[in-house]
Amino acid sequence: MADDKRLEAIVHGFVQGVFFRHNTRIEATRLGLTGTVRNLPDGSVRVIAEGPRDRLDRLLAWLRRGPELADVERVDAEWRDATASYPDFRIVR
Repeated sequence: MADDKRLEAIVHGFVQGVFFRHNTRIEATRLGLTGTVRNLPDGSVRVIAEGPRDRLDRLLAWLRRGPELADVERVDAEWRDATASYPDFRIVR
């Protein structure tokens, strides 16, 4: 859609080894978003998501909490125009 946006977020804290990527994929899919989630070498998690801004805002709020076992310290988020590059939402290894 022309109004779609792209959220690029880096999630910092205790966010690897706690099913963060798996639960992010579930939440993004539930919201009808496309994109990717991946672990980064520094222990953070990178999320790229595209879709309507209101749904991306809901994903961002979820990222700030994370799944039950996670301890999110902060989320660095940037907004861009969507590229329509993703057919679905997937975990990238």
